[in-house]
Amino acid sequence: MDSDAAGKPMRLPKKAAKVKNKAPAQLQITAEQLLREAKERELEIAPPPPKQKITDPEELAEYQRKRRKEFEDNIRKNRSQIANWVKYAKWEESVSEMQRARSVFERALDVDHRSITLWLQYAEMEMRNRQVNHARNVWDRAVTILPRATQFWLKYSYMEEMIENVPGARQVFERWMEWEPPEQAWQTYINFEVRYKEIDRARNVWQRFLHVHGHDPKNWLRYARFEERNGAPSNARAVYERGLDYFGEENMDERLLIAFAQFEERQKEHERARVVYRYALDNLPKERTVDVFKFYTIHEKKYGERAGIETVIVSKRRHQYEQQIAENSYNYDAWFDYLRLLQNESQERDEIEDCFERAIANIPPEPEKRLWRRYIYLWINYALYEELDAKDDEKTRDVYKACLDLIPHKKFTFAKIWLMFAHFELRQKNLTTARKILGAAIGKCPKDKLFRGYIDMELQLREFDRCRILYEKYLEFSPENCTTWIKFAELETLLGDVDRARAVYNIAIGQPALDMPEVLWKAFVDFEIGQEEYDNARNLYKRLLQRTKHVKVWISCAQFELGTDDERRVEKARDVYRKANKALQSSSDKEERLMLLESWKQFEVEYGSEETQAEVNKELPRRVKKRRQIQTEEGVDAGWEEYYDYIFPSDEASKGNFKLLEAAKKWKERQQKDEPAEKDDKDASEEGAGEEESAAKRVKVESTEDKQREGDSDSDIESTSSESGSESEGE
Repeated sequence: MDSDAAGKPMRLPKKAAKVKNKAPAQLQITAEQLLREAKERELEIAPPPPKQKITDPEELAEYQRKRRKEFEDNIRKNRSQIANWVKYAKWEESVSEMQRARSVFERALDVDHRSITLWLQYAEMEMRNRQVNHARNVWDRAVTILPRATQFWLKYSYMEEMIENVPGARQVFERWMEWEPPEQAWQTYINFEVRYKEIDRARNVWQRFLHVHGHDPKNWLRYARFEERNGAPSNARAVYERGLDYFGEENMDERLLIAFAQFEERQKEHERARVVYRYALDNLPKERTVDVFKFYTIHEKKYGERAGIETVIVSKRRHQYEQQIAENSYNYDAWFDYLRLLQNESQERDEIEDCFERAIANIPPEPEKRLWRRYIYLWINYALYEELDAKDDEKTRDVYKACLDLIPHKKFTFAKIWLMFAHFELRQKNLTTARKILGAAIGKCPKDKLFRGYIDMELQLREFDRCRILYEKYLEFSPENCTTWIKFAELETLLGDVDRARAVYNIAIGQPALDMPEVLWKAFVDFEIGQEEYDNARNLYKRLLQRTKHVKVWISCAQFELGTDDERRVEKARDVYRKANKALQSSSDKEERLMLLESWKQFEVEYGSEETQAEVNKELPRRVKKRRQIQTEEGVDAGWEEYYDYIFPSDEASKGNFKLLEAAKKWKERQQKDEPAEKDDKDASEEGAGEEESAAKRVKVESTEDKQREGDSDSDIESTSSESGSESEGE
């Protein structure tokens, strides 16, 4: 019911008045206006649910039980939804159940311990409730698990600083810096030290920072400004000098030099600034000296004269190069620098070409390739200058031809020149000429690089038939090159001709000499596995094992059997390990046998049973320390050395049986040699029995002596097996 301004209810008349004027009103109300007014007055909004008041502990417990059940149901539906865990924990926190809230967070971390949100919410909850030690524990765990999460370190240090634990915050920063974080982290640490007026500490942090991120010149500039801002100009100058030494002349940055010069200018050291500018102009390339010239000009306008600076510098450098060339005309590095100076200064074309002609006239005195390696780049630069700068294609072609005529191809050649010439002709759209050039190169002086470059060119042109022909020629030239065979087969595979690729591999493995046969066999096996031809791959392993008994081949074969789709794949892999162990028992390399048994043991741990694991453990060797005599190259004894050896159970058993048989054979030979003719009387038989007993004793003594002699040259000093330990305890 409506109410008036005074708050009293209005009374409606008992009888409604009749409407006299039924004409339409001048101002009509639309449905849109009605809806807008209803929206403004919020007539359709449902009222909020009534607040529930809990009056006794039982009702509170029931309410909490229902809420917890709702949260648990949500978590059960989607355990990976971090928001459900966070809401649950915050509700427990709101009802002052801190232990339950911690339990919720711990359960959430078991689900996703790499969630940054979880760790942040967990630690912030402890901080809100002033549980500082708990918060420290959470932050420690967080930064241990996720040391690259910057938020953890920042909030951790911020918490320590807020509770005025400055040493603790510094310790957090030190732990953070051990991970060599990004630049912003170091800057935060420096700002922290500056806030507490610890300038020396901040300086040490700057120096450590430059050890990690010194590759960026901006960091050196910031450090120098820091020293200058804190009233240490000598330290700032030392920072600039260290920065110049750090980058060296090859990686010099113009920003560092300009900042150094401007610093000297602020310190009223104008001569020092002028020296820095000149050093920059002498050591930086032309394209990077624009800003240097700009600031140098401004400096000279303020404090000196600028006239003739650039001309003097250029003429001085040209004079230096002329002196170096006059001293040694075969100093090709001086020629390179001289030509680069002329090109950077945009000298006349005739002058640059004249300098190139003077340079290439210094032909190396001996036809040895090591002497020609630097010289040939004069021709390359000459050709590139004529093509790119002078835009003279005919002159470029003449340069390439003259260079190829000069090289003694019968002794050596440079594939780079041939390929650059062919690519030049290709850029001129002379494909036939480019092919003729590479064909002539292969005919005169075939090289691997020439073949590869020719094949790459034809591949880019999508001339696959020519690529096949080139690969055949390449393999005729170098049939032992496994990489070529593999590339040829890969080409056939890409073209979809699997049979040709398999044929290439078969021909390749049939070659009598190969440079990397293991790579070729592996590529062939991977090819068959990629084609899902497991029987072919298995046959390849059999053929390979007929050629070599290398332990890696056996292990690879076992892993192959394990990776197939066969239901008996585990049994097949185990059979391979057994065959390998049996085959390697005759091998003298005990390290390979040990490698095989360790791989077998790992396999049985993952896929085997206790019986199969026991089978492998029985085959494992004992490691013993032995000593042996050392002899020099002249055959002179040089003392004894200790080494570790492995004794396999199978070797011990066979060795013991062999010694027993050898002793029995010796005893039998002595018995046949010393035994007299048979006698009929009793005394003769007793005497023969005594002889047998003495012969058995002699055999026992001789076997003991054999063991002693064997131990002298290769005796066990120490054994790591449990059996030796038990025997010593028994003794």
